[in-house]
Amino acid sequence: LKLQFLYLIGWARSGHSHTRLTMAEQQKTVVLATSMGEIEVEFYPDYAPKAVENFVTLVQRRYYDGTIIHRVISDFMVQMGDPTGTGRGGKSCWGSPFEDECTGRLRHTGAGILSMANAGPGTNGSQFFITLAPTPHLDGKHTIFGRVVSGMSVLKRMGMVPTDKEDRPKEPLGLTKAYMSAGERQQRPLR
Repeated sequence: LKLQFLYLIGWARSGHSHTRLTMAEQQKTVVLATSMGEIEVEFYPDYAPKAVENFVTLVQRRYYDGTIIHRVISDFMVQMGDPTGTGRGGKSCWGSPFEDECTGRLRHTGAGILSMANAGPGTNGSQFFITLAPTPHLDGKHTIFGRVVSGMSVLKRMGMVPTDKEDRPKEPLGLTKAYMSAGERQQRPLR
């Protein structure tokens, strides 16, 4: 308990205003409306509460609307969430990076895993990626905070777009809007 209290004091002093999401907000899904179709994702707030809060808050602020999908690597992942479109920009909802929330319970076991993109430990901001295949080498390095619940065919088509030598789509690929879905889902237990 004392350690948790000290952690919260450190969190507050670092300039973060940690406002918890309500249970209803945690159980809602987010729809990523892209130029290729919609992808709906659900969250793991019990395993990655800060990553979920960050993502949902940025969605509610319309931070991702009108951004590009800046990186696609076939049979690996699709990356987005950078308002600069360079792959080097974007901030968390708190304005500064936040720590990883990696757990042995969540693994990059296949297509459709929603994870935070980072530039090393403790550098999470606004960028995220969705896997196109199993990527076990990312376990313990990237916070998994959700998964795709519908739109896998859209994700698979994205994974097949032609890219340049820097893995940028040759034709514009956009995230036109990200929004909270109207319905709520019960979080399915992990097996």
